[in-house]
Amino acid sequence: MAAGAAGRNGPLLGAGSVLRLIRDGEATTRAALARRTGLARSTVAQRVDALLAHELVYEAGGEASTGGRPATVLAFNHRAGVVLVADLGATHSRLAISDLAGTPLAEVAFDMDIADGPEPVLANIGERFEALLEEAGRSASEVRGIGVGVPGPVDFPAGRPVNPPIMPGWDGFSIPQWFGRTYDAPVLVDNDVNIMALGEHWAHWRELDHLLYVKVGTGIGSGIVSGRGIHRGAHGAAGDIGHIRVSDHDDAICRCGNLGCLEAVAGGRALALRLSAAGIEAAGSREVVELVRAGRPEAILMVREAGRVLGDVLAGCVNFFNPAAIVVGGDIAEAQDHLLAGVREAVFQRSLPLATRDLTIANSRLGDRAGVVGAAIMVIDHVLSPEAVDRAVQGDATAA
Repeated sequence: MAAGAAGRNGPLLGAGSVLRLIRDGEATTRAALARRTGLARSTVAQRVDALLAHELVYEAGGEASTGGRPATVLAFNHRAGVVLVADLGATHSRLAISDLAGTPLAEVAFDMDIADGPEPVLANIGERFEALLEEAGRSASEVRGIGVGVPGPVDFPAGRPVNPPIMPGWDGFSIPQWFGRTYDAPVLVDNDVNIMALGEHWAHWRELDHLLYVKVGTGIGSGIVSGRGIHRGAHGAAGDIGHIRVSDHDDAICRCGNLGCLEAVAGGRALALRLSAAGIEAAGSREVVELVRAGRPEAILMVREAGRVLGDVLAGCVNFFNPAAIVVGGDIAEAQDHLLAGVREAVFQRSLPLATRDLTIANSRLGDRAGVVGAAIMVIDHVLSPEAVDRAVQGDATAA
């Protein structure tokens, strides 16, 4: 039996599995698909015909012939639809429209307060989605899925924020139901740092099985890539390191109501408040970074110390999880490597030698685009999964 084929009494591979082989470049002709799957050529022809009918693949021409009629090469049609994605931060958001290969067709970034509540925020997002579709020359009927990242814990299967500390009014709100008023497409909702981790891993670290992505912006959070996929935990709360208690900092009151939380000590909002208290004007994390770039020693020292505090927490994560890389993103990560220097100092000092032997600690390469890239990949992997493609093909066959 060829690799990937079903057992004798098991179900035959469907059109979705055939599409995956074509997308991954593992088999791009009908004959190669038959060899790779062990399916009969007639069955492969049926699967390919269904994918052609759905415009998910197209015939790209013939490959070089070694004698006889050249085989027709099949290619994935990344223009067969689009996905809409939104990375919603506490005060700053980015939206994008991408094709089915994850290539961005149009993007927009803007300031918006997530604390304004779900209805006003999502109404704004909805209007901007319409503008992006128009800019890209696509229609709402071409939307195959929507991905949304929010700065708080999420019940991933339901697409609802759960007790988010900085999102008043969002607890239990059904984001998929809201977008369902306009779009006939699946809506996936995840914590914003999870989609950033997915985006950074997909774009630059795909060879690694285990990666920890840390966002240091207004608050602090992390996304865990384990086995090349996002680890969300039992209820979607995995990676919420911003609320780990930091010793000797019980004077820091966190917005979650506890004392001494990491983000209340080392987050961008906390740094801005301390600088303002010292008579140095800083409204938020971006102003902190501007002060660092301007060479203000108070801001530089504060950011470097924040890196050490963050590094102490990450040292425990390294000992426990043993990632191959830690990638640091968010506004404060752009402070000319001062944050990263503090993180490296603490992690390599406090973690076990075996855990840090090949550990890489680096700044994000995607910057604030990591979220929209990750959200697009999250949605594309969902809508083009073998199960989803099989359901679509079977549904159309039933309707016919």
